[in-house]
Amino acid sequence: MMCPIRSICASIYFLYYNRMNKDILSSLRDELLRNVDETTRENAHRFFKEAVTVYGVKTATVNGIAKKYFRDIKHLDKNEVFALCKELLRSDYMEEAFIAFDWAYRLRERYKPDDLRIFEDWLGAYVNNWAKCDTLCNHTIGSFIEQYPEYADNLKAWTKSENRWLRRAAAVTLILPARAGGFLDDVFEIADLLLIDKDDLVQKGYGWMLKEASKSHQDEVFSYVMKNKAAMPRTALRYAIEKMPQDLRSAAMDKG
Repeated sequence: MMCPIRSICASIYFLYYNRMNKDILSSLRDELLRNVDETTRENAHRFFKEAVTVYGVKTATVNGIAKKYFRDIKHLDKNEVFALCKELLRSDYMEEAFIAFDWAYRLRERYKPDDLRIFEDWLGAYVNNWAKCDTLCNHTIGSFIEQYPEYADNLKAWTKSENRWLRRAAAVTLILPARAGGFLDDVFEIADLLLIDKDDLVQKGYGWMLKEASKSHQDEVFSYVMKNKAAMPRTALRYAIEKMPQDLRSAAMDKG
């Protein structure tokens, strides 16, 4: 049984913590509202096929707000910060999602294996467009996989999901590691699993992954494309060869 004094202290901390978090999120949201730009808001609605919820704040400003408010929470336990991230994600506002993913990435030196379950939950529950998907995966989950490469197999399981964003996530999580020359076997295995996916945003995702891998492994990626080009959707193929020399691009696009 907890002693009365400890119980009172715990209750006081809980109330203080909740009040502080509400104040931080309230101040952050007020600052987003003060920085709404109508042109940015209108452009965002034209940029996505899906309906999106946005304030209309420029990306550089959102990044600055994320950095500013992280200074107030960086001392917190990692799970407390993740709880704040979840509150931001629940709003569905694009800018709040970007701030949540920025904060999660800033904690990368504190990642532990169990954190992948949290990130996967965010993907399934709160990611509903390619910008949220790519922002979370390129940095937060990509950094996790670089630290814990044994969890790359989890990405392969995502390729079987009915959720298009999980399937895209399987590929775009490896964008930065592939650009640095790593995870080539995993890149090809994920590309195999997504090869004939019908969703154009998934096709673009794995094509982008192959393009980044080609910067360090051009010959291997070109061979992969040539071997699979009859089955590979043209959208994915064009993305994959985009940075290759003209002669290789022509050979890959040749239907003969």
